Amino acid sequence: MTTKIILFLAGLLLGPKAVMAIEEPEYELIAECEDYEVRRYAPYIVAETVVSADFDRAGAAAFRILAGYIFGNNRSIRPSVEIAAHSDTGVSEATGTSEKMAMTAPVFSAALEAAPTENYLYAFVMPAGYTLENLPLPLDSRVSIREVPGRTVAVRRYSGRWHEKGFLSNAAILRKALERDGLTALGAPMFARYNAPYVPWFMRRNEVMLEISPPLEQLQAESSDTR
Repeated sequence: MTTKIILFLAGLLLGPKAVMAIEEPEYELIAECEDYEVRRYAPYIVAETVVSADFDRAGAAAFRILAGYIFGNNRSIRPSVEIAAHSDTGVSEATGTSEKMAMTAPVFSAALEAAPTENYLYAFVMPAGYTLENLPLPLDSRVSIREVPGRTVAVRRYSGRWHEKGFLSNAAILRKALERDGLTALGAPMFARYNAPYVPWFMRRNEVMLEISPPLEQLQAESSDTR
């Protein structure tokens, strides 16, 4: 039995959490609406990179860069500290010159306007316990670290392959639902991937996110009325 078949069966039998990290950024569920939900995220830190490629190829290129950073292509500034892993990859540990970190979920991506080529921003969320002051320094100049401020987002969840067609279709549904409910979308939609590539497509958790400027009291009231 090949490795790919074994990994496929692991995802099928054990579920997405068995093959992907379980730690996610903290958020408060504000409202559950038709076609989407509204979340208020606390600030979190990301390692991010920009790649020039089409939608279906950008993810692989960005993953290699960012995975390199979290798996040791970095310079630790606290070599005596060991960090507990939050996934099935084992125990993350400081090595003295570099530091291995746990994968988290989701992997965020968003399109950037930069003609004539397509550019996408990809971001890995850093594990809890890290700050801007103690994160290891990237050795790859294509990786940057920043804190994402707290924000309110509308989220539409769907399963399926990581294709541009599915993302754009669900993003359009989300935008129409926000217009219907009188909510203002801010910026470009983000794509959130929660699973490893070998998880069967029909079991994957994908999300389209749009930052919004909502009347929170109205959303909370409507959510209470429907429960």
